[in-house]
Amino acid sequence: MAPTQDLVLILDYGSQFTQLIARRVREAKVYCEIVPFDANIDDLVARRPAGIILSGGPASVTEQGAPNLPTALLELGVPILGICYGLQVLTQTLGGTVSASTRREYGRAFMTFDPDEVLFKGLPENRTQVWMSHGDHVSTPAKGFRVIARSEDGIVAAVADDRRRFFGVQFHPEVVHTPTGQTMISNFLFRIVGLSPTWTAGRFVEESIERIRRQVGDARVVCGLSGGVDSAVAAMLIKAAIGDRLTCVFVDNGLLRANEAEDVVAIFKDGFHFDLRHVDAADLFLRELEGVTDPETKRKIIGRVFVEVFEREALTLTDARFLAQGTLYPDVIESVSVRGPAAVIKSHHNVGGLPERMNLKICEPLRELFKDEVRAAGLELGLPESLLWRHPFPGPGLAIRIIGEVTDERLRILREADRIVREELRTSGLEREIWQAFAVLLPVKTVGVMGDDRTYESVLAVRAVTSVDGMTADWYPMPYDVLGRISTRVINEVRGINRVVYDVSSKPPATIEWE
Repeated sequence: MAPTQDLVLILDYGSQFTQLIARRVREAKVYCEIVPFDANIDDLVARRPAGIILSGGPASVTEQGAPNLPTALLELGVPILGICYGLQVLTQTLGGTVSASTRREYGRAFMTFDPDEVLFKGLPENRTQVWMSHGDHVSTPAKGFRVIARSEDGIVAAVADDRRRFFGVQFHPEVVHTPTGQTMISNFLFRIVGLSPTWTAGRFVEESIERIRRQVGDARVVCGLSGGVDSAVAAMLIKAAIGDRLTCVFVDNGLLRANEAEDVVAIFKDGFHFDLRHVDAADLFLRELEGVTDPETKRKIIGRVFVEVFEREALTLTDARFLAQGTLYPDVIESVSVRGPAAVIKSHHNVGGLPERMNLKICEPLRELFKDEVRAAGLELGLPESLLWRHPFPGPGLAIRIIGEVTDERLRILREADRIVREELRTSGLEREIWQAFAVLLPVKTVGVMGDDRTYESVLAVRAVTSVDGMTADWYPMPYDVLGRISTRVINEVRGINRVVYDVSSKPPATIEWE
């Protein structure tokens, strides 16, 4: 947890953009946390935040039972920024009037403002594009507030109470469609709240090492190391804190991409000298998956077998008292969101009750971080960029990228094809531009011609998406020449494939993975 004098609290009123607010604050190198609007008020006051941001939300303050704003937060004497619903609930709580708009504003709009206002310092003109999303508007500002910006329709776009340092905007400064929004957020953080940009990867690493030492004491920590970014950075942090009292268990399920098992051993055991237990359980996983085609059944089998193998190995560590997990902040946010926790947590995102079964406490050194911050911490810790910029890879591995039964032969085909896809993206300089790219082996065969021979072989689908956090995603407009090279190489080099197709579905309605 960050020192309280550096903390900004974001009250979540249910906006789809609340997480974006947190990301923008973190990008300004200021520590923040998202809390539900109805969180225990005594706990929030005890946190002694330096500033508070009120998010947007789908409700209307004019409706009975609408989410409220605790007056105790208004009495803390700290700056407040209300965004959309946050502005409206701030206004109504302080005695102003919010009315239903006769003309609603959704999407791109323009507002005019005085560039000398502190919230707008540094904006190049007195007119800027913003992103509106409201059916209500402030008709009468609360006592002490001035109107400091209006939309082209004359709607109040921003207000300020300079004495109390309360501000509100009717638009969303956190979205990219408000091009000057980051400047406004930075003005609030630095010019109004008076913070400094001190939330850095180096500071996080230093504080985390001390926090881990306090939490763990002289006990041993066991960590399930997959070779992915999250578990790798978590393991590096814990090793930096407690040294050889960290033991990592790498369960090789035989469902990894080409050379990944060898890379994990080379990087962590040979390179960083981890106490790494490499458990080759590929044959066991493959036997358990024999004849299984249903994707959820695959996931459950893989999750169950992983837990059994991991537990068997971990039980040999009689002095282990903690289990390390690579939980990230988006997972934490999802569990406390006012919209409710996620309905389903995929089996490979947890450890199947291991902490309770083995009487272990949880150590989650990354639970404050977004993915980009995890990568920055990894760089600070000396992890290679090739590992830190790996595309997300599902816990069940290639099993859910093989549609239908998983066999040795189908794994061989997909591994070879997937390797070519990743090589071509790396060669083309597209690897970091794409959030996630991979190949999917379909249970479909088509007729082809190779030389003078007729073939009847499998179809490979290529999937590439852009995203910020994986919650939503757009298909990536892959350059035709790159697609052409991928197709040519796969068909020429991978025995068993004679056709390549490209997936142009976004999330939603599709998911990123096919299974």
